[in-house]
Amino acid sequence: MSDNDKLPPREKWSAWFRLSQADRHKLTQHRWLRPVAHRLHDPKLWQMQHEAVARGAAIGVFWAFAAPVAQLILAAVCSVFFRANIPVAMGTTLITNPFTIGFWLYLAYEVGAVLIDAPPRMSKADSSSTLAWVTSFGWPAVIGMGLFAVFGSVAAYLLVKLGWRARIWIKRRGR
Repeated sequence: MSDNDKLPPREKWSAWFRLSQADRHKLTQHRWLRPVAHRLHDPKLWQMQHEAVARGAAIGVFWAFAAPVAQLILAAVCSVFFRANIPVAMGTTLITNPFTIGFWLYLAYEVGAVLIDAPPRMSKADSSSTLAWVTSFGWPAVIGMGLFAVFGSVAAYLLVKLGWRARIWIKRRGR
């Protein structure tokens, strides 16, 4: 029986999370990251400080909806630039993943179609080709995902800030 098996479930999870996080010292030694290694030593990029976490959540949600590919890389680069928590930013990009992207795209299409008053969707039987059918979803989905990116990032930032304040208020009230 290992030491981890003796821990309560919550502490097991947090111990696993701490061990699985990228170590900033290992990252700075990576050959591709050497040109920006001096920036990766900033403690705000790795600490759970409320402002850095809120920025990281906002950046992660933004890139989750704004970019169909390379979300993790874009979130990490923006986190360095805006001095946000890198693990939180990269973790929140997982809102859109291969299992949930269909739902988000459908919802984005519906929102975008309402906003630009798009014509009704073309059914697969009505279209002459698959490409024509796929492109009929284009602009409404792009507009919807853009709105999700902007409003989602603002909401993520505000929710983290409010959640952090509520946690502090509960702690103080308990004393």
